[in-house]
Amino acid sequence: MAPYLVGVSLKMYFSHARTVEWCSEVAELARSHRAVREGTVELFVVPSYLSVPAAVGILRGLAAVGAQDLAAADEGAFTGEVSGAEIAEVGCRLVEVGHAERRRLFGETDAVVRAKTDAALRNGLTPILCVGEAQRGEPAAAVRECVRQVDDALASAREAGREATVTVAYEPHWAIGAEAPAEPEHIRSVCEGLRLHLKSSPHSAGSRVIYGGSARPGMLSEIADDVDGLFLGRFAHRVEALGEILDEVLAVEAARTA
Repeated sequence: MAPYLVGVSLKMYFSHARTVEWCSEVAELARSHRAVREGTVELFVVPSYLSVPAAVGILRGLAAVGAQDLAAADEGAFTGEVSGAEIAEVGCRLVEVGHAERRRLFGETDAVVRAKTDAALRNGLTPILCVGEAQRGEPAAAVRECVRQVDDALASAREAGREATVTVAYEPHWAIGAEAPAEPEHIRSVCEGLRLHLKSSPHSAGSRVIYGGSARPGMLSEIADDVDGLFLGRFAHRVEALGEILDEVLAVEAARTA
């Protein structure tokens, strides 16, 4: 497992043609960048559904590919849904679950997130489990709320005795799409709490905590001791910007090991 995990969600910003072009540019970056070549960073990309097979082919061996959502059921009469079984079949290794936009725009409740998390795990997918508090407040309160969300999302899997290795993406709802991310001290406090909580669970060995929510260059240097990486949005839609993040990963790792 690489020391750092860096992912990018394309949401619904790109056409299929632009997604293919972008993935090709990311593949070239990954082939040439020392952070990826030497295993300092593990990359993942989350395109829209229709572009997943193309992304898997382009990024094979260079970056993991994930889906932005999945159905709670594995098959059946669910028009418009995509199952975890099918997502895994086409080569995905990851799937987003519980993003704030899914909750706000599509009414996903804790129960829905719990069912989708279980669906991901039983199909061999690593959930990118998005958690975050709705309003800006004290870090201790944010930790309690985020831990509650994690435990609720994993409840069904743990009851079934499944391994529940996840990537928790801490994205305070009030920071998503904002001009600036949350303050480094706040991020570090919440992510440290999440990491400690996951380490205390024997079912969640190997789980990681990354930060999203308007992440930018320079941020990893300020929070690296308490996170396992970053989850990027529109900032990384410029491949050159993703390269800047990878440069920063190398600098952070060099300082850590000096």
